[in-house]
Amino acid sequence: MDVLLDNLDLYVRGFGGTLALFVVSGIASLVLGTIIAGMRVSPIPALRSFGTVYVTILRNTPLTLVLFFFAFAYPRLELVELSFFALACTGLTLYTAAFVCEVVRSGINTVPVGQAEAARALGFTFTQTLKQIVLPQAVRAVVPPMTNVQIALLKNTTIASIIAVFQAGSIYASLSERGYNVLVGLLWVALFFVVLVVPLTLLQRQLDARWSSAR
Repeated sequence: MDVLLDNLDLYVRGFGGTLALFVVSGIASLVLGTIIAGMRVSPIPALRSFGTVYVTILRNTPLTLVLFFFAFAYPRLELVELSFFALACTGLTLYTAAFVCEVVRSGINTVPVGQAEAARALGFTFTQTLKQIVLPQAVRAVVPPMTNVQIALLKNTTIASIIAVFQAGSIYASLSERGYNVLVGLLWVALFFVVLVVPLTLLQRQLDARWSSAR
């Protein structure tokens, strides 16, 4: 307990940074991933190709390399100047969106084709069919895998330390500088991550049970 209480400021600041990264990247990746999933099932070949290339590249690239790019290569491009936090969020969002896309696309594939055909027969455009008919039903099927993606994102935020963003993954270095037992400190970090993951798991089970009964 001494390690925790004596360094409470580190844990509060570290997990505050972790939650900020998780919330911003989680929301952004859900939006971007859904858009790319729409591209992957689009009737337009160019959009399908773009979605396929994006997912193939990002899913097969280690997150560390993605964040290294935004940490060291992006500033050399001299484009829009971003803070380290914004760069970390961008890297996490782009990486996670590829996995969100595949989850959403698998949910779209569970919706009977006849429903989309019926919508087109009624004069719905592809975008209207996707937004009003297909996606509302697909969401119910993707809750468990989408929760797993978000849990993975929560744990992946620890890699953001390579962009000098202070979050839970950076606590061990500060503990070492202060002369405290790093192993004990990391055990507290692991415990707090469990505490953060449990509510996500419970929410997933509750939504899955509710929508399963509705079906």
